[in-house]
Amino acid sequence: MDPRRRRATPRTSKAGAATLCASRQGATGASRAPTQPSELPAVPQPDAEKCSRARGSRSQQTKSAPTQPSEPPAAPQPDSGRRGGARGSRSQQTQGAQDPPQSPERAPSGRQKKAALRPEDAQPSSAPRAAGVRARAAPAEEPEPRAVPGPPPAGAGSRRQGGGAATREPRPPPAPKEGSGRGAWEQTPSLGLSEAPPGGWKLRSVLEKLRLKRQEISAAAEVVNRVVGHLLRRLHNYESEFKGVALLPSGSYYERVKISAPNEFDVMFKLEVPRIQLEEYSNSGAHYFVKFKRNPKGNPLNQFLENDILSASKMLLKFRKIIKEEIKNIEDADVSMMKKKKGSPAVTLLIRKPEEISVDIILALESRSSWPARTWDGLPIQNWLGTKVRNKLRRQPFYLVPKHAKEGNSFQEGTWRLSFSHIEKNLLNNHGKSKTCCETNGVKCCRKDCLKLMKFLLERLKKKFENRKELNKFCSYHVKTAFFHLCTRDPLDSQWDLKGLPLHFDSCVTFFLECLRTEKLSHYFIPDVNLFSRDNIDKISKEFLLRQIEYERNNQFPVFDEF
Repeated sequence: MDPRRRRATPRTSKAGAATLCASRQGATGASRAPTQPSELPAVPQPDAEKCSRARGSRSQQTKSAPTQPSEPPAAPQPDSGRRGGARGSRSQQTQGAQDPPQSPERAPSGRQKKAALRPEDAQPSSAPRAAGVRARAAPAEEPEPRAVPGPPPAGAGSRRQGGGAATREPRPPPAPKEGSGRGAWEQTPSLGLSEAPPGGWKLRSVLEKLRLKRQEISAAAEVVNRVVGHLLRRLHNYESEFKGVALLPSGSYYERVKISAPNEFDVMFKLEVPRIQLEEYSNSGAHYFVKFKRNPKGNPLNQFLENDILSASKMLLKFRKIIKEEIKNIEDADVSMMKKKKGSPAVTLLIRKPEEISVDIILALESRSSWPARTWDGLPIQNWLGTKVRNKLRRQPFYLVPKHAKEGNSFQEGTWRLSFSHIEKNLLNNHGKSKTCCETNGVKCCRKDCLKLMKFLLERLKKKFENRKELNKFCSYHVKTAFFHLCTRDPLDSQWDLKGLPLHFDSCVTFFLECLRTEKLSHYFIPDVNLFSRDNIDKISKEFLLRQIEYERNNQFPVFDEF
């Protein structure tokens, strides 16, 4: 035999044995497959004795087919490993040798398998193991997009417990920071799957119960329209100061966020008053005295002037008197007038048939001049609905209602308060950054659902503690104002994804709690006005509501189960 060939044989045999060991390990690693979700089969590892027999078998084969010493050994492949193992078995069978039983090793856990798929992070204990990993490594698949977190399904196991791999769902996209004005809330991390907000599982059922029934809506609207239409015709035909009034629907029913039952309606009777001059009352920002720039002698509102100031209390008193007399002539409805509430601008009617319905009729002065200077920085919807929409809305009229400014323990009855209820209705009915948001063929969001739930939470707490005075000064307008600020902070429709309702409602609750804690809730149209100042609501009342909402949140909103 050629001496060169004899010298090449040992080196070739050693290389072939190493290749065989690595190939067999790669083949066994590639063929691992779990038989049960919580248990993996044990995989025997090659030991020194089997590798020595493999080298011997390989050496016999190389005698008949020698390998050129200048050629490097071929890269191990899973299939070649299995073929090499089969040849080794046949060689051993011809010699009558039997392998001793191997001691099984415990299969790696799911977490270890995941680490093995990342060679740059793994720490191999030996060269053959590293070679096996490289042999069975495949290009990592791109992870599927995760859905918005929600409550985990019943019986879902974790990776640590050995159950089915839990599908992690994505957190909602972060709000844009530029111009959002998030302040302290900008650093609040989003909730993950294991941090699903409390009470999320019941929110859909609550909303379903709050949904107004079509038949009830039709019956209630028919009665209200009949009563309101009768009063409008009476005012138009009657030679009075209110002959020019027109209807301006407003309130939660017309904003389509009414909850529970269609038993409350807000209606504005607007009266245009051209060429008026406003004087702000006591740096309040929201309350004004109204004067006429030029007051002709034939002005029907002259009788309500006091020192050239249009008295809100006098005008409201005459308005109430006319309506009280006219409801007696409504024959097809049982209507009465409720007692006047101190400081309220509304004339409240109670309709008893077919169902009990409350109707607030509010007299409003319409001004088509520029909005007051204190509103210039208000309505911050540039990043939400756009600058063009904001400019268009600011060209609409603004209104003044006879809501008096508080002066110590009494009221300044000559003052009027700014009202933007028509703009609020426009925002809620066209709330999406996308023009097709929540339309028939558009993508649905959960903005209105969150507002309904927040209103209902406050409503239920006020009902629960109706015998206490701490919650008397809170109203749905506070909830709606906080909601508008959240829409400014999170302007994208994807940040109000319908599937993420529990998270988004929890975000609304968190924001409102922070407003109570810091005693700051800026008016959405008049930023200098703080609706949660101690002049408006005392600290004890805010702390009481804060504790009650925190209790509800931490206990999955038991108050929702009480209706």
